Amino acid sequence: MDQKKNYSDFDNVESQKENLAVEDLPEGPYGAPRGKHTPVENKSSEWEEGQHQSSAFVYENRELHADFPREMPGAHDPHSEASDE
Repeated sequence: MDQKKNYSDFDNVESQKENLAVEDLPEGPYGAPRGKHTPVENKSSEWEEGQHQSSAFVYENRELHADFPREMPGAHDPHSEASDE
């Protein structure tokens, strides 16, 4: 019983800590005067190492979609960047 087990979080737990959801209305309700003259900050607390905002328009698990081509004519490959072409 002297052996200690190494502990690490599951991938989805780490993903929850690192990937921050994008707010629908970060400046407040539509038409609200609150924050009218201040820039939108998107986060009220300090950034932790590894945290970043993810767009709502990307696949969460890219490996599941890696081998599926787009079916619309003229569409680019999923997750392709302009520099990849």
